[in-house]
Amino acid sequence: MANFSFDVVSDYDKAEMNNVFDQVQREITSRYDFKGTPAAVEWLDGDKAGFKVTGSGDWQIDAILDIVRKKLAAREQSQKVIDVSGEVSENNFKASKDVPFIKGLDQEKAKKITSLIRDKHPKVKTQIQGDTVRVTSNSKNDLQDVMQLLRAQDFAFPLSFTNYR
Repeated sequence: MANFSFDVVSDYDKAEMNNVFDQVQREITSRYDFKGTPAAVEWLDGDKAGFKVTGSGDWQIDAILDIVRKKLAAREQSQKVIDVSGEVSENNFKASKDVPFIKGLDQEKAKKITSLIRDKHPKVKTQIQGDTVRVTSNSKNDLQDVMQLLRAQDFAFPLSFTNYR
């Protein structure tokens, strides 16, 4: 009998994040309420692992983050990718906030996923492999049921499925 599998990962599409970044920049430059203000969005570091949002105050940073959320939704990306828990730092009439992207499953998150799968689908085997969870079964239908189960859960981190075999 054939074995089928897929991997559960917490990752984001870098090309889509580039598109979101470009669209947010375009909207900031075209909006009237941002004219003459320090409103801007930049990459957090060289490997593009997040955004640095700059504005004239908390309200403007929140407005820019709303734009980011709308662009993520328009590109069918999870809004759980951005970590907005950081503090706003203010200096010289400017406020800025670092918004890193959430990537990777730590042991606690992986255990939560595996225990949920084992409770609902005992025939399906799970295995934690670093920052991914490998899900294996003899039936493709069982794997699709597991995918539906995981999509229906409201985790605080984004999930995607790769290596479907």
